[in-house]
Amino acid sequence: MNVRTETHGPVGRLVIDRPAVANAFDGPTVAALHAGLDTLLADPAVRVIVLSSTGRVFSAGADLAWMRRMAEAGPEENHADAAALAALLAAVDRSPKPVVARIQGASMAGATGLVAASDVAIASDAAVFAVTEVRLGLIPAVIAPYLVRAMGVRQVRRLALTAERFDAATAAAVGLVHAAVPADALDARVEAVVADLLKASPAALAAAKALFRAVETLPDDALVAETARRIAERRASADAREGLAAFLAKRTPDWSL
Repeated sequence: MNVRTETHGPVGRLVIDRPAVANAFDGPTVAALHAGLDTLLADPAVRVIVLSSTGRVFSAGADLAWMRRMAEAGPEENHADAAALAALLAAVDRSPKPVVARIQGASMAGATGLVAASDVAIASDAAVFAVTEVRLGLIPAVIAPYLVRAMGVRQVRRLALTAERFDAATAAAVGLVHAAVPADALDARVEAVVADLLKASPAALAAAKALFRAVETLPDDALVAETARRIAERRASADAREGLAAFLAKRTPDWSL
């Protein structure tokens, strides 16, 4: 299975389990993540959700083989695929139960959206991050609202336009994660956060999240739909096809200087 759920008393775990492909997302994985989240939300015993993955890499972002297929797909299928990721991020963001992201390694491209949509994100100091879409001829459309909310538009513009890698300490400094800790302390720090959350009233936590959505309008439903439309359009562009083909062939895209 690409995704599994686990329950340990009041703690639900949503685990991306595709280590052979660096826990990259494809259509079935996105669907399984959303279904797993719904399962944990429906379980009355679960009060906190921990989002994690197996292996050394948190997630490489979109599965490039899947993205190449989407670039060749028709507009309706392409939009449906992009909308599914947008719906997953919105579901994480809107979860009435707190979501804690445990980032043990590299978190690239679309995976940074999951990190930013979570309520609390704790990273190992071995983790690295990047918003790499422009180097593939794409744009970080669906994840942009969450990145901007976490880091501010000025930081996101820099990181998305340069597509530079940045370490966990930088991610903490700009607001993408809340803490960067030694790798051997990662689980203890996540467990401490979970313990704090379990001291709170579940109803109050849900109400607090609803409050923050009321005072912070992004991302609203129109923006969720618009970002899905923009990435679906971009995926089918000539530049995106060239960028993905070049990456898979380990060559330089023809528009790269």
